Amino acid sequence: MSLGELITRTPAGVVQNAASAASLGVLDARIADCFACPRLVAWREDVARVKRASFRDEEYWGRPVPGMGPADAEIGILGLAPAAHGGNRTGRVFTGDRSGDVLFAALYRAGLANQPISVSADDGLELEHTRIFASVRCAPPDNKPTPEERDTCAPWVHQELRLIRPTLRVVVALGAFAWASWWPAMSAVYGTKAPVPRPKFGHGALVRQPGVPDLLGCFHVSQQNTFTGRLTPAMLDDVFSRAKSLAGLA
Repeated sequence: MSLGELITRTPAGVVQNAASAASLGVLDARIADCFACPRLVAWREDVARVKRASFRDEEYWGRPVPGMGPADAEIGILGLAPAAHGGNRTGRVFTGDRSGDVLFAALYRAGLANQPISVSADDGLELEHTRIFASVRCAPPDNKPTPEERDTCAPWVHQELRLIRPTLRVVVALGAFAWASWWPAMSAVYGTKAPVPRPKFGHGALVRQPGVPDLLGCFHVSQQNTFTGRLTPAMLDDVFSRAKSLAGLA
């Protein structure tokens, strides 16, 4: 077991090991060794063993997927969870699937990534001013984590936010699940309660409160949205242009 790695097997262990991670490197290593949710562990490992036919010759990651991006990011992108044959295969968030193709192409156009593609963990992709992380770190069956799994995983998200808090200015929530995950995270990290009633998710929805990052809604980059035209490249470009402006980068 390398420096910074602790095997986490219980929700209480998640709380302890997340809170004591003093850097993103340590946090990422501990996330990758989390076994706290039995259903998600069984699913991610089963997918990694059975594999998709088109990836049958590849070795799947089959573990929780850490975030990616610099520690001094001004923009955070909060997603739902890794894809079974995307991040769960490659070990990097939004990497190796159609959703990632759309997302990183948009980040490249916005000047927030050095290349428009993300196919593997060693493909040379680097992010500028941006940190991407998921509300739940393991690939869930049917892309639907349970509330208990969401809550068990939340301390990882909270600590990631604490570590990038000094520079973070805006959070882009990809989809309603990420939007809903933001409110307890905001309360835990910033000590600020969510507005009552809670603002509704919508593409382009913006919530600004004193002392916390701006929250900007964006339809998820899922195939269901991009293939049907519900989310277009122009719509993504508008979101990231707005995020850069809110973060003071444009």
